[in-house]
Amino acid sequence: MLRQTRLPDESADYLAAREELRLAEIELMRHREEVAARRRALPAGPPVDDYVFLEGPADLDTGDAPVRKTSLSELFTAPDRPLIVYHLMYGKRQTEPCPMCTLWVDGFNGVAHHIARNADFAVAAAAAPATLREHARNRGWSRLRLLSCGDSTFKYDLGSEDKDGEQDSTISVFTRDGDGTVRHRYSAHPRMAEDIEQRGIDLLAPVWHLLDLTPDGRDDWFPRLDY
Repeated sequence: MLRQTRLPDESADYLAAREELRLAEIELMRHREEVAARRRALPAGPPVDDYVFLEGPADLDTGDAPVRKTSLSELFTAPDRPLIVYHLMYGKRQTEPCPMCTLWVDGFNGVAHHIARNADFAVAAAAAPATLREHARNRGWSRLRLLSCGDSTFKYDLGSEDKDGEQDSTISVFTRDGDGTVRHRYSAHPRMAEDIEQRGIDLLAPVWHLLDLTPDGRDDWFPRLDY
């Protein structure tokens, strides 16, 4: 047994249950690392179009102009760096920014400078540049690269938008070959199966995992844009 605390008066039943839980958590950790290894071992994915995005100034506080065109290949800042793109549910049929996506991106903004040590990162949405940037300004997303892609098939091709313009949250990873060819490496969505609607990318947000530590767990709590 590996005691996690030095508190007095922990009952034998509690200690036994805690030890059983510790062993289950180790099993979960090892399985999670096995899955991560399988993800890293995926073969090279298909080449993708060099999609074009609309992007405003890097500094949100300087306004929304000028707007320039940025291609997918230009999002790679150096050779041999992967590119991670989060598809924000905002734009077209999604006329209000998704609270769940907003929760995730709030977190990404906080850790973007850490991610940048190993990968390039951007947030893409179907919303117009000024609309997207206004939401970002309200949330304080000062560390993120914000891209508008409502005029391209980027989100549709990657499964984060349907033919009617309904949006979905998605995370995608891309790599770039030595000759400049951009390849899709991996994508994940909240929906994993007919009976799994919203758990597919929970690992991207620590909020759920903190709540899962508590006696009541996450229950049916859902984020909002304001509280």
